[in-house]
Amino acid sequence: MKIYEDWLEYDYNPFVLFDKEGKVVNINAEAQFLIGLVSPKEIFELACAYASYDYGFKTTIVDIDYGKYNFFALTVGYNDDDYIGIKLYKKPSKSFDLDSFNNTKVNIYSLIDLCISSLSTSSNALHKKILDPTFPDIWLRVDIFLKLLSKIYNSFGNSKTITTKLHLKTGEHIIYKDKKFSIFVLEISGEKREKEDDYLLKEIAPEANSVINIKENSISVELPLIDDI
Repeated sequence: MKIYEDWLEYDYNPFVLFDKEGKVVNINAEAQFLIGLVSPKEIFELACAYASYDYGFKTTIVDIDYGKYNFFALTVGYNDDDYIGIKLYKKPSKSFDLDSFNNTKVNIYSLIDLCISSLSTSSNALHKKILDPTFPDIWLRVDIFLKLLSKIYNSFGNSKTITTKLHLKTGEHIIYKDKKFSIFVLEISGEKREKEDDYLLKEIAPEANSVINIKENSISVELPLIDDI
């Protein structure tokens, strides 16, 4: 029945069907976003690694992160040697806790410059900024945000060049009190990054009403651009 196909297509969890060569045969809407972050080859290898020895379906509890996607389990299934499918189960995402705002309306560029200036006392890194110049003053939990941002910059202190990018996230927004607000992304990158505080960054980020994405040589945070509440 078509309803089963539609149900799979709009499932909250990504699903990918491969042929035996690792070519994508079918993919649902959610998996299309995942493929933008991780190659089909890597997902195919994951499916093969967690497949049962015999034909059938196998569900495994895992802890896998692909950028902002965090998964707690996956199911791999195959009925013959021609096709294999994998479904990954997302951990519940943390929403922006706007109602708990104990915030100040601030200039985001000033906060970035403050953190860069603070880091400059202990690092000789060259700073490169690629910033969208059109941001209004926005509401932030300033103390928590500065704590998060400072720790991110400090993790790149041994880099020769630290690049800061600030831009709006295309096609994504949140609705709050019947108003639509954009999402913005602040990304910091460098050649060397200390990783011992990664667990702290993940703990602090939700308190700053942000979603953090930690990669090998870059860290980005996503926040709602709230300029009127």
